[in-house]
Amino acid sequence: MPLTPSHIAQVAIPVRDTDRARTFYRDTLGLAHLFDAPPGLAFFQCGQTRLMLSPPEGPETAAASILYYAVPDARAAEAELTAAGVTFEQGAHFIARVADRDIWLAICRDSEGNLVGLMSEQESV
Repeated sequence: MPLTPSHIAQVAIPVRDTDRARTFYRDTLGLAHLFDAPPGLAFFQCGQTRLMLSPPEGPETAAASILYYAVPDARAAEAELTAAGVTFEQGAHFIARVADRDIWLAICRDSEGNLVGLMSEQESV
């Protein structure tokens, strides 16, 4: 089954002040700062997991982290889960190119209403 996640690829951490949070994660915790992206996002590497600092997208995410599961192909995962009756908040879409990899993301909700990210990193063409 191509959908089975291999690891947690990314965790979104809601922050009120991205600049202040970036300083904490980079300078205080010593995590490797990867890049910033609009609107107000900062990305860090922590082992195999990427951390994304971001303003909350709504009241339900103000105090919750979002897990992004690594899948081989976010578009195929979306198609497979849609066929199984899952509704997506955001269909699979291109996020960014990092080095030689294209990052794709699809977002759905689990059975409890929590946001779930399905992320794939594929070689850039």
